[in-house]
Amino acid sequence: MTDSSRARAQTWPYPRHRNFEKELQKAASAWFREKSFPVSKRYRYVLADRENWAQNIILPKVAAYVQEQQAKRAARGQGFSLHKYVHHGLSSQAMLFNLVGPLIVGHDLDPLREALTGQGILWPEGKVEASFEYENRAVFNEDIGQPTSIDLVLKDGLGRPRLFIEAKLVEKEFGGCSVFQAGDCDGRSPAGDFSLCYLHHLGRQYWVLLEQHGFLEGPLGQNATCVLAAYYQFFREVLFAMELGGSFALLHDARSPTFSCDGPYGKRGLMPFLLSLVPRSLHARVAIVCIQQLVAAVKSSGQHAWITEFERKYGLE
Repeated sequence: MTDSSRARAQTWPYPRHRNFEKELQKAASAWFREKSFPVSKRYRYVLADRENWAQNIILPKVAAYVQEQQAKRAARGQGFSLHKYVHHGLSSQAMLFNLVGPLIVGHDLDPLREALTGQGILWPEGKVEASFEYENRAVFNEDIGQPTSIDLVLKDGLGRPRLFIEAKLVEKEFGGCSVFQAGDCDGRSPAGDFSLCYLHHLGRQYWVLLEQHGFLEGPLGQNATCVLAAYYQFFREVLFAMELGGSFALLHDARSPTFSCDGPYGKRGLMPFLLSLVPRSLHARVAIVCIQQLVAAVKSSGQHAWITEFERKYGLE
């Protein structure tokens, strides 16, 4: 008698995302409970009120820094958007604030440099500055609506953005195209005729830049379906970095199988797959680094006592 599907499911040689997410939920719930913070009646790993998002940040001085940056940019007419679920214990934005925020306010980016250069990323020259939520409407001609926003940017000594970092925690995907999701696009590729794309019709430069940077010379130019329908965020952010002369890195949790994981059948995950659609000439400027590598670099520095609290909050002990 052959094994049942239920029994065979237990032998799948790659990790399952739901197990990883449950692990994080348990850790976040315990952390909020320990702090006696009010949480959602339904989800103990979510703060009761979005306005209390600062309780999701380990160091008060980091929360204060974020609030100061919001105020400064608002005064200049610039954006610094807090994600809708920044009060969620599993928020990737809050995680980034908790992991990189102390390095920024403590003026010590050495652990970040160690983790990134260890993955082959070129560190910017000169006195490097880091800041959250970077955007530039001119890159894609995003004149209205929410423009492309990068979670973390590193600028070189001349103030030029050179390294763009996207952070993911429990996300199960790179965001897809809202036009397709709204039912206003049939998903066919406009690689041969940009006028098929509603966003191109609006004046967005996504397809123009995909062509200019050589993406359409490979599989993207031959595929019948639009790759942006499902992977809009990835290609938009990689293009953003390339157009500004920089590099792109994904910061993810190694326990999640979504973006990269290894097993008996080789590397799986969105990053190995999507990198295969990026021109080989650009591969050196696209990388992936895991949270655990950065945590290890912070710990080895011996300069940041808060890192043990981070480990407890995210179940990394």
